[in-house]
Amino acid sequence: MSFLIEELEAARKAAHISQEQLATSSGLSRMTVQRTEAGQIDPRLSSVTAIARTLGMDVMLVPTALRPELESFVRSGGRFLGQPAGSGAPLSIAQTTPARAAMPWAPALRPCPMFWQWPLLT
Repeated sequence: MSFLIEELEAARKAAHISQEQLATSSGLSRMTVQRTEAGQIDPRLSSVTAIARTLGMDVMLVPTALRPELESFVRSGGRFLGQPAGSGAPLSIAQTTPARAAMPWAPALRPCPMFWQWPLLT
């Protein structure tokens, strides 16, 4: 699970959010966030989910057989396979989501097998 925690920590730092701010927004204690990032505890799934959602991400189970295709899709920025690349390419769904503009602090989509980084629509 350490790579998931590393992804969450990187997203927190990219958003310029302190551990204390993340904890408050997630409904967790600062010590829980601190100890989770330090690898001192094995966090509950509910804690990981709360942290991820606060950072505009979601936990997602992916069938092993689909993982390579999903990782390719995420790496491509949400473009379908065979879609043209470059400046003339149509915008991806990640680039056209209205919530993205409302959350400029949210990091861009990053390839991670267990997280789909997406601004929350609340």
